[in-house]
Amino acid sequence: MNLALFFDPLPETLTAATPAPTTLAAYATRFTENFPDWRNADLALIGLDEWRGSAAGSPQAGHHGANEVRQRFYQLQKGTGSVRFVDLGNLRPGLTLEDTYQRLREIIGALLEENTVPLLIGGSHDLDYGQFLAYESQDRAISFAVVDARPDMAEPGPGTPPEDSHLRRLLVHEPNFVFSLAHLGHQQYLTPPEVLVALEKLHFETMSVGEVRADRRLAEPLIRQAEFMSVDIAALRWQDAPGYYPANPFGLGNEEATQLCWYAGHNEQLSSFGLYGYRADQDPHGLAAATVATMLWYFVEGFYHRRPETGFGTFRFLTYTVVLPGNPDKLVFYKSRRADKWWMEVERLGDNAVKRVVPCTYEDYLNASQGDLPQRWIRLQALLG
Repeated sequence: MNLALFFDPLPETLTAATPAPTTLAAYATRFTENFPDWRNADLALIGLDEWRGSAAGSPQAGHHGANEVRQRFYQLQKGTGSVRFVDLGNLRPGLTLEDTYQRLREIIGALLEENTVPLLIGGSHDLDYGQFLAYESQDRAISFAVVDARPDMAEPGPGTPPEDSHLRRLLVHEPNFVFSLAHLGHQQYLTPPEVLVALEKLHFETMSVGEVRADRRLAEPLIRQAEFMSVDIAALRWQDAPGYYPANPFGLGNEEATQLCWYAGHNEQLSSFGLYGYRADQDPHGLAAATVATMLWYFVEGFYHRRPETGFGTFRFLTYTVVLPGNPDKLVFYKSRRADKWWMEVERLGDNAVKRVVPCTYEDYLNASQGDLPQRWIRLQALLG
């Protein structure tokens, strides 16, 4: 597949200067005259400037969000280890918004086939629908995570911008290939109660902004189960990321945001990552661009610290079996010997041939030790059924 047909090269202002040898710019192969060899890359950056799905419309002319993020990202220091990173340039939008979704589907699908992780920067959050469609051809149920100030579950129709209804569209897509969803960072005062009730009935997990800020470590197992993740920077408080509209004084801080990105990068099964919603015309001092660039840096750094955890039940894991008084009569937990990570074995009641080993927390193990079924087990049981 000739991906070069879909992209514009980076402007000379981003690539003219000789990069300092220790910065990411010195290790990235960027699309200027020749299109990068994406098939042999670990990570591929894609800039987006598609805003037809946004109620606020396109940013003012001359404000390309992905380029503003790049300007700061490439000045950051390379982390540890080798880096195989390409920048494919900026995606050319399709004739219609639906065409752009389909372009993303094809491009991300091609990257996934080569085990190259796409990093999507810019554009409105509804573009994660194209990111989602790329997984349809995998012919299996997938899990994903969304970070946003509210679950975008509005009823689609005339007058409803796609960025307000894209999550609903993902969940009702036919054929349905969603196994689980984790929604992180919602703000109660922005979220209709019936939306949370609907997600609960679907047995999906949510964490409010307060819960994430109280203990962001509890978000790690939810992200560890995801195969793709999308982040709307509107989930961050405006003081830390003044690059979206309308402004919101509450939300995640930049510390929580970068930690979530580290978790995503470190998740060995997560195969695509999107940072959406940054509007350069709302960011006169470049603070939000620097925040998004740093979030991206943490994802990349987390990626190069991946250590695949396989072989449950082998010497690589400690195995804990908890005996319970009812049905099920036991639960099996695994803890990595290398990291403070826990997993739980979930069998479908009445059919132990249907089994999954899923990420969990130490608290889930403690609850089971006290005779209480973890809520995560109950949710997964419903999904397996």
